[in-house]
Amino acid sequence: MEPQTYRLRWQGIEIEVTYTPQKWGVIAHLEIRSVAPAGTPLPITSTGYRSHFHQPGTIEALGGDVVAQVIAWLDEEAAKPEWQQHAAASRQGELF
Repeated sequence: MEPQTYRLRWQGIEIEVTYTPQKWGVIAHLEIRSVAPAGTPLPITSTGYRSHFHQPGTIEALGGDVVAQVIAWLDEEAAKPEWQQHAAASRQGELF
């Protein structure tokens, strides 16, 4: 199956998601990267890029909306204390 590419904006960050429902005939693949600003950390990656392999049909079993599922994943991870601390430090600016 051909890769599908999506763009979304999450908390002011433009993100590109490429979803391949079946890669190599055996696995599904999500590539998530922050593109504006490029390389901006996300709750699922400190580098702004995440490659995630999973069972084929997982996204489809959850309704098939790739963007909604990526946003839900980001929101879930953003609720964790580690990301909350990072977000607070980013807003405040670090002195040291």
